Amino acid sequence: MPSRFTIPVPADFNLPRDACSYGYFLLFPNNWDPAESVFTRILDLKDGPATLRITQAKGAGAALRVDSGRTLSGVDRNTARDQITRMFRLDEDKAHADRFHGLDPRFKKSGRFRLMRSPTLFEDVIKTVTSCNVTWGSTILMNRRLCECFGRSGAFPTPQKLARTAPALLRGRCSVGYRDTRIVELAMLFSGKKVVTGIKKKELAPVDAAWLEDPATPDDQVFEALLELPGIGPYAAANIMQLLGRYSRLPLDTESVRHGKMVLGFRGSSAQIMKRVHKHFAPMEDQAFRSYWFELWTFYEAKHGPAWTWQRDSTGKMFTAAQLSK
Repeated sequence: MPSRFTIPVPADFNLPRDACSYGYFLLFPNNWDPAESVFTRILDLKDGPATLRITQAKGAGAALRVDSGRTLSGVDRNTARDQITRMFRLDEDKAHADRFHGLDPRFKKSGRFRLMRSPTLFEDVIKTVTSCNVTWGSTILMNRRLCECFGRSGAFPTPQKLARTAPALLRGRCSVGYRDTRIVELAMLFSGKKVVTGIKKKELAPVDAAWLEDPATPDDQVFEALLELPGIGPYAAANIMQLLGRYSRLPLDTESVRHGKMVLGFRGSSAQIMKRVHKHFAPMEDQAFRSYWFELWTFYEAKHGPAWTWQRDSTGKMFTAAQLSK
């Protein structure tokens, strides 16, 4: 039988705005229905996958209502609650907002400061790897195929499942290209196994996700630990940092160069523009990414309306500046 439960939220939490605040809301198995203002997500829980329908019928500050397609045990319900809390950053309170808006008051009126992420760090890492050196359309395809081919009932695949998958099969079925071995190695590390990787055959210890997610762990140590992971370079590490709630670093890429040219009016080579973008957001200190991202997001929305009006399979496939400028 179906289950239903509620999750209290901070007084300022607004589901459409905060769920549709980062590009990962458009990646499988996430689905936002703009007509109904419903966020649907399949979670792979202890007793199996569950399709969750998340709504906030009474508006900002009202508790989230979560409807499950199957009965949830107490353990599964608690896990689902924890993962939804992580996904929507419900633990980021007024102090987080005040810190950001104090440095960048442009977004105080709109109330923006939360950035949607995945229910687990593992999924965030894999989605980051699938978004590097590739078009957004290919990122969408890779994540869709990962869920369809290796996730139970369409959920995002677990690290244990991907750790047992042959890289060639992953490449052939999910179009992940050179990322195949790296994804399998990351899955092994997240499932508690050691990995010997690279030309120098370096042995890596299993990932300590709790240590990475602990706010007490210094940023520099987290960044260096991320750089040790297979397939994680400076851009990916900086992006994972913001997904961990550490906003001081900017993951700059070609999209950042377009933003520097089109919105900020910078001129010069790509390298020169990236340096200027870094300098431009330096005054935002530990909130640099939030300031950068919402400035970028505002540009996207100026082209095709608020993100919560986007259809995943139409506008959602072309939200990058290269597409929206057409």
